[in-house]
Amino acid sequence: MQHHIATEELGPRAEHMTGPIEACVHCGFCLPTCPTYVTLGEEMDSPRGRIFLMKEVLEGQVELEVAQPYLDNCLGCVACVSACPSGVQYGDLITAFRAHAEPQRHRPAGEVLQRELTLATLPHPRRFRLAARSGRLAKPFAPMLPAALSSMLRLLPDRLPRQRRLPEIWPAVGTRRARVALLAGCAQQVLAPEINWATLRVLAANGVETIIPRGQACCGALAMHTGEADRAQRTAVKNLTAFPRDIDAVLTNAAGCGSGMHEYGLLFAGTPEQARAQELAGQVQDISVFLDQLGWVAPPPALPRPTRVAYHDACHLAHAQGVRGAPRRLLAAIENLELVEPAEWELCCGSAGTYNVERPELAAQLGRRKRDNLLATGAELIATGNIGCMTQLATHLREGDAELPVLHTIELIDRAYRRELTAS
Repeated sequence: MQHHIATEELGPRAEHMTGPIEACVHCGFCLPTCPTYVTLGEEMDSPRGRIFLMKEVLEGQVELEVAQPYLDNCLGCVACVSACPSGVQYGDLITAFRAHAEPQRHRPAGEVLQRELTLATLPHPRRFRLAARSGRLAKPFAPMLPAALSSMLRLLPDRLPRQRRLPEIWPAVGTRRARVALLAGCAQQVLAPEINWATLRVLAANGVETIIPRGQACCGALAMHTGEADRAQRTAVKNLTAFPRDIDAVLTNAAGCGSGMHEYGLLFAGTPEQARAQELAGQVQDISVFLDQLGWVAPPPALPRPTRVAYHDACHLAHAQGVRGAPRRLLAAIENLELVEPAEWELCCGSAGTYNVERPELAAQLGRRKRDNLLATGAELIATGNIGCMTQLATHLREGDAELPVLHTIELIDRAYRRELTAS
């Protein structure tokens, strides 16, 4: 008997599952770019293997419980999309499939608790700040705790930065060239609040007025990429009204957030908010892309000597959004900055939203591999465009006793503008 996918049972996200499944020709170009396949060497832990499993589950040929371990191993880094000659949109597939499968799953009580703890704190800066402060006190006991809790504590910095409330409007310096809105982010406001301040200063120096809407909320990416589509919608729907239409762009300075907002059409598919969600997604730009297209003012000479800076490609910037050139062009404009490239740039560092909490052992393998590739460049600084990557890299550099600063691209540029850029 011939089986088929009953698209009428899959709801409004059906096309996002059936399209990629039908487009995949199983050529294998994705294999060397997939972090789990490269690490584990298992066909079912490759993109084409997972596409086969998802197809079999949807056709009723494989039980979800059989396929789930391999699907859970996927980081959602979508490096396979960059490598695919057939244009298979694997990211849409894995996101839609996880949303379809999650209500059918039976997770152990401990796993349910860990996921609830993560999704109830990380997307909410005040809650996360409180949890992070409490977690710092518990760090000495991390080895005695369950793996998921231990990994969460290990990722916390030794000291949390001082918090400053962001303004509602940050004016341009001189003649206003553009007016934008900024997504402030969630965990980033707690772990690295200086990224937002650097963003405001650099934009102002380039004649850009920035508004930070008070009514904004989490972009929803963490919940969306773990199958919690309803939770993601409840959070993200606030952004549909919080961000105004009469602006030149909605800017993000976290690759995962920008990627998540670009997926609003998928998240709100089949809902009354779909049209506005797609409109907002079309306004979203990464800060590096916006500055590159605006025609920015390069910073004055800031580095006293040639300094090697390794640029780490955040997966949800390079692969999900297709942005690689813009941040490199911005950094290359800084005098005395020598940009160097690590080997295996396409492989994920292991952060991937909540992956380094839910799959700590595999995430740690990838983190160490990325650390070693970055150190091999001989760089004195690392620049990247995502808070998750920054946290993951800093953790593994610290554990490897490597004193190598990790800065957001916009922080590095801001320091160059203020002539405070050094290699230490």
